[in-house]
Amino acid sequence: MHCMIPDYGLEGVKKVLLYILLTAGGFLAAIQPAYTKVRLHQLFGSHMVLQRDVEVPVWGWAAPGEAVRLSIGGHTLATRADASGNWKALLPPTPAGGPYTLIVEAENMLKLEDVLFGEVWLCGGQSNMQYTLGMLNYQEADSARANNAMLRMFNVAVDLDYLPKENIKGGQWQPATPENIRNFSGTAYFFGQYLQEHLGVPVGLISSNLGATTIETWMSVGALSAFPQFAPIVEEIRSLNKNFAQLEAELKVYRESWDEQYYLKGPGIEQNWQNPETDISDWKDISIPNFWEWAGLEGHDGAVWFRKEFDLPQGFQGDTFNIALNQIDDYDIAWVNGHKVGESFGNRNWRNYFFPASILKPVGNVLVVRVFDIGGLGGLYTSAFWGNPILNGKWKFKPGLKIDASSFPTPAVPNGSFFTHPALLYNGSIAPLMPYAIKGAIWYQGESNALDGRSEEYQELLPAMIRDWRAQWGQGDFPFLVVQLANYLEEALKPGPSTWAELREAQMKALEEPNTAIATAIDIGDAYDIHPKNKWDLGYRLSLAARKMAYGEDVVYAGPVYESMTVEGDKVRISFSSVGGGLITKDKYGYVRGFAIAGADKQFHWAKAYLEGNSVVVYHPEVTDPVAVRYAWADNPGPLGLCNKEGLPALPFRTDDWKLSTAGKQYTFDPHGF
Repeated sequence: MHCMIPDYGLEGVKKVLLYILLTAGGFLAAIQPAYTKVRLHQLFGSHMVLQRDVEVPVWGWAAPGEAVRLSIGGHTLATRADASGNWKALLPPTPAGGPYTLIVEAENMLKLEDVLFGEVWLCGGQSNMQYTLGMLNYQEADSARANNAMLRMFNVAVDLDYLPKENIKGGQWQPATPENIRNFSGTAYFFGQYLQEHLGVPVGLISSNLGATTIETWMSVGALSAFPQFAPIVEEIRSLNKNFAQLEAELKVYRESWDEQYYLKGPGIEQNWQNPETDISDWKDISIPNFWEWAGLEGHDGAVWFRKEFDLPQGFQGDTFNIALNQIDDYDIAWVNGHKVGESFGNRNWRNYFFPASILKPVGNVLVVRVFDIGGLGGLYTSAFWGNPILNGKWKFKPGLKIDASSFPTPAVPNGSFFTHPALLYNGSIAPLMPYAIKGAIWYQGESNALDGRSEEYQELLPAMIRDWRAQWGQGDFPFLVVQLANYLEEALKPGPSTWAELREAQMKALEEPNTAIATAIDIGDAYDIHPKNKWDLGYRLSLAARKMAYGEDVVYAGPVYESMTVEGDKVRISFSSVGGGLITKDKYGYVRGFAIAGADKQFHWAKAYLEGNSVVVYHPEVTDPVAVRYAWADNPGPLGLCNKEGLPALPFRTDDWKLSTAGKQYTFDPHGF
């Protein structure tokens, strides 16, 4: 099975995913070999940063029962691998500093150079956390900042699984240099840079994120089991109780007889329809993406063959070419010019087939895909938004082997999308990081849940994820800092429902958890780009929150937060906390924009507002008996100027508890969800 990331429609996200493909490679782990020499978890390497002032777990694998010795900074520790070959040692609390050399000795010796002790932060979320400095076309003007040996970065290679993995797929620690920072999260980099300069100690950033992902794929099965809507997925994973590697190994054995008896049969296989010379005069036209049932081939389960010609992109000179077929229901084999280039099993997985460009011609390459459906809808089906010039458009197709889906034997296979399948990214990209000692986490995610219309549901999911990560990490209530979604899409012409605003409110609910904070992006978004470019202000706001929550500094770390309302005749007075040096408006004309007011009829009107001390007075001529006020309650509320004298913007809010537009909308399993 090949399970890779698709080709996005948004140009910025395309770059994000291309970066992940190039750095992470394939995503399914091979079966772990038996360890005969001592090995360290992938997180431990030269140039790493270890958390200062706490016991630091260091772990890895060796031969069962083998003695392992560690030494660093004058300390020597001894441990022994257990019956499964696992070992772990705890380095004593160490103040910030370095560089140190960590030596691990058993049958062999490992030597890690340039190790620092300092502050370690996990940086998670979707594409706005993943978006790199290279994608921002950002270059540090100050060479000292660009070459900051006290700032270290680690990109976790994205991976997924049904069960928590022991190790990550790949990644390495790198000091900040102009070359290294280009491929690192912009939000995380600016956060870490500000923090390092302020604290004057080494800072290590672990970036584990992926664009377009929903929150539930970053949550554990245990956390999800508290929510009935995830029961089908939770039960499926628990009943299988096997990881991807086990299922892949079982599939290989299963196919030794299954291929010949059931799967690789029919006229297409017998007549070699994959050959470019095949007569296709009786093949019909179909537009892809599509299900073949929607194209007139109803009631057919089994094989359908698809064929299309394509030319090489102008100027292409690479050694390797990629055919992105996205998601296919259910199985597939692909050939180019008669050469097999890939095959996959599982209708939720993503197909990206990389193969030598030497088999290609400048024009007239023949792509043939045998799609095999084991019941229900079949075809190359992922939305055209996720497509590419080779995949999208007109194909020829012809049915091959027909089966009775009710009796056809099918193997259990790894089958889940990176972006929406609950628990998979947690198992592959978060769980194996534990229990690496960290100071805290920053989190920038929520766009995908808002786009799904599940903003209210997020009120419970985000706090549940925070609690679970903390419990699984076993390091107490470490600081968890959340980025509140930026303004996006066209400016609202009149007040109304907003999934984006409701998601922002859900993020605020997370502040009920201890040691949490919000850094809002409500004023630094882009109406026309879901990936706003201003990550430096965001990094600064996150660093302020860290200084307060993680380091106990007496600092204003957030903009004005709604505290209370008082009705005064036909006006409403709004009081705030976190006013810092006092409320101001940045509007050059002194306007206080973004407020809406409603009476008992629940019809909101854009309000007039003015500052009066550290409160805002809100009114509208048509609302004589006001009962509710909302602020910045829109996908994009337009220009906003209300902030404290420290320059931090007021956070969106509402005073009412009226039913939200996303109320009751919850996750439902979609076998053809992206």
